This record gives sequence, structure tokens and C-alpha cells, in this order.
Amino acid sequence: MMIRECKTSDKSLIFEIINDAATVYKGVIPTDRYHEPYMPMDELEKEIADGISFFCYEENSILIGVMGFQDKGEVSLIRHAYVRTQHQNAGIGQQLLNFLKEKTEKPILIGTWADANWAIRFYRKNGFAPVNKKEKNKLLKKYWNIPLKQIETSIVLADSKWRGENLKERP
Repeated sequence: MMIRECKTSDKSLIFEIINDAATVYKGVIPTDRYHEPYMPMDELEKEIADGISFFCYEENSILIGVMGFQDKGEVSLIRHAYVRTQHQNAGIGQQLLNFLKEKTEKPILIGTWADANWAIRFYRKNGFAPVNKKEKNKLLKKYWNIPLKQIETSIVLADSKWRGENLKERP
């Protein structure tokens, strides 16, 4: 097992993993936001061009999971976290998340669909907690480039560094 930063040559495998794992969203997220492939190649290329670095979990030279990491100045974002369907619930996502948590001293924020209960449970289990609705809307507009409909149906989870640093700012 190895976790490493993905190379340009891994792009088609990243695409494959994301679109395999994202089938779980079908019938869960708003129908106008789900399409196949879930993330077309041009969208993946745009995300990479916008500064998302993908890291992969590799076993026996086979990519099994990916997780994006994006530096946004004062915070880091975890983006596009996916594990191949047949390898889910084996601790791979947790290993990727822990690896990326070690890469930064900055607070980490994660956005996901509000109805993706399995993802929210996973992040909560790993020390992240949802921010309130007002803060969520502000953060999604500031750090993500997503449509209003997606903002309305998403959630942001923050690590303890974010929560600790921002408690004094809350009314």
C-alpha cells in the first residue's frame, strides 16, 4: 500500500474512480446535479487547473482511492474523495484523509451533499463537524465555485482547528 500524489498520467484512473464511486449519489442528490459521468473529464481537468492536487491510495500498482486537496490561502479543502466501490469500507478513505490532514497546519474544510449521510458520518467519525447554515453559505461562496442550487443542498464540515480559531468570531 502506498499513498502518493497523483501524476498527470493518472488522470484517466482518477476519472474512473470518481465516476465509479459517485454512482451512490444517484437518487440521493438533486436530479439536476446528477449525471453520468458524474464528473466529466473536462470538469476534472478544470478542477486540477483550479489547483486541486489529487492523492491516491495505491495497492499492487492499482489505484483504489483518490482524494483531492486544495490550498485556499487561510484554509485547505478536501475535495472529491472517492474509493472504488468494491474497496469501500476498508479504511482507505480514512488513510487518505489522515495523510492529507498531516500535510497542512491550516484549518481543513470539507463540502459534501447534505443528503450524503454516509459521507457525513465518515467525516464526523474522523473529527470534522458541520458548521451552521449561515457559515456554510458564506464558506461555500468564498472557497468553492458551485451553483446556488448546490450551495442550498450541501453541507460544510470543519476540523477542530477551524472550530477553535473561529469560535471567538461567532456571536
